[in-house]
Amino acid sequence: MSMFCYQCQEAIGGVGCKVGGACGKKEDTAHLQDLLVFVTKGIAVVADAGKGLGIVENKYGEFISQALFATITNANFDNDRFVALIKEAAALRDELLAKYVAAGGSDVEWVENVTWSADDVSSYDAKGAEVGVLSTENEDVRSLRELAVYGLKGLAAYADHASVLGYEDEDIYAVISETLASTTKDLSVDEMVAVVMKTGEYGVNVMALLDKANTETYGNPELTEVNLGVRNNPGILVSGHDLKDMAALLKQAAGSGVDIYTHSEMLPVNYYPEFKKYDNLVGNYGNAWHKQSTEFASFNGPILMTTNCITPVKDAYKDRFYTTGMAGYPGMPHIEADENGEKDFSAIIEQAKTCESPVELETGTLVGGFAHAQVMALADKVVDAVKSGAIKRFVVMAGCDGRQKDRSYFTEVAEELPKDTIILTAGCAKYRYNKLDLGDIGGIPRVLDAGQCNDSYSLAVIAMKLQEVFELDDINDLPLSFDIAWYEQKAVIVLLALLFLGVKGIRLGPTLPAFLSPNVVKVLVDTFDIKPTGEVKADIEAMMAGN
Repeated sequence: MSMFCYQCQEAIGGVGCKVGGACGKKEDTAHLQDLLVFVTKGIAVVADAGKGLGIVENKYGEFISQALFATITNANFDNDRFVALIKEAAALRDELLAKYVAAGGSDVEWVENVTWSADDVSSYDAKGAEVGVLSTENEDVRSLRELAVYGLKGLAAYADHASVLGYEDEDIYAVISETLASTTKDLSVDEMVAVVMKTGEYGVNVMALLDKANTETYGNPELTEVNLGVRNNPGILVSGHDLKDMAALLKQAAGSGVDIYTHSEMLPVNYYPEFKKYDNLVGNYGNAWHKQSTEFASFNGPILMTTNCITPVKDAYKDRFYTTGMAGYPGMPHIEADENGEKDFSAIIEQAKTCESPVELETGTLVGGFAHAQVMALADKVVDAVKSGAIKRFVVMAGCDGRQKDRSYFTEVAEELPKDTIILTAGCAKYRYNKLDLGDIGGIPRVLDAGQCNDSYSLAVIAMKLQEVFELDDINDLPLSFDIAWYEQKAVIVLLALLFLGVKGIRLGPTLPAFLSPNVVKVLVDTFDIKPTGEVKADIEAMMAGN
């Protein structure tokens, strides 16, 4: 069976990728990813069955999170690492099953998975093809199962980010196992919808946990002007989302004469007080992830990918490309953590010293740092502006950027929104408009950037605080519209979190997910009034009218 993948917005033809992934993923890699999810479900089945028996440790939840994270779009293309993860998943499944039996557990369901042997690596490709997405024949069941799984992939990524900083929640791990296990059972539509909503609930919880991890470790993001130019020193460019990796690299490179720059989703590093202490943090270089092929080439120095999003590595920079964490690319060096969770970036730093300084792409600055603590510090000013009519509406334009030309929609919306609107953003979608000169309202910038995609939590906190200040019973009564760009599974968990919080009328684009069957779309439309993005002027008129 050929591959089938439709987890991201670039699903070919709006249906799915069947020969090779639009992301650059090859068929054999897709099969290995499907197999990893299959075996990981086996751990989840045993963990869920073993609740209350005292056999489940956090290490199983940590592994499940890492395994799901590795299968996110554009995170890992390295077959050797997937083979190793599949073997580790099977070993952990068998270990947990033995504990379950020893504790008096009865037979677990989904026996095929729990007994499948990972010994024969030559069987992996065929088995991965057999257990992929299309192994669930009913379109609507498949759609709801995959909606839950893709939400979990985003949730797991955020859980992993928190875990590396020492912040974990047993309840979050338990729900990951419970939800994965549910996708192996024959549930009613109502039961599956309930599973999806619970995934959204714990999406809120995991983003709150990660927010706590980041802010207690590095301080609350604050209003910051970020440099967009370059210096004459050699540099290292860091992309992805992992703040701990950035902190370690900055510390190890201090005094070396090597500068450090952020790229794409790493931009918000510049907003945190702890990172501002490093003189070798220069600023941000470039734009969103999909421009990396040209921007990485012009940077001249080493590139460190801490997470997704990786595009196929070009010859122009493949000799200075590194991965770490759950990211991976075949043939590229991977920086592993030691037994204490620490990483040695000396090889990258030493290579950087031999490289030319970056080619300057632009000059000037951009302003960010509007996570919930900073916005709450400006709350009186914001509330007064709303009450006076200076601010008529907030438009949340968070989420992901991508390659398609029709994503210019989000730039055009930002340009054409009335001057009395504020744009709240998080994620790399901001690159569609964060360098436009949109002005301010009484000193409040018209684009308030909360940070990375996970910092969409900040936007929810801000909305709930405004709901409280204005004494509204329903968050949907706020002068607030949601116009969300999506690309991959972190955006899916953000969407599910917003739905759990009761947000209705979300516009989602540039296309609705291919993994939503017509009947599931109808459920979401009827329940939450989700709608596709449309024509710019019509969408703006509707949003300004509260629709």
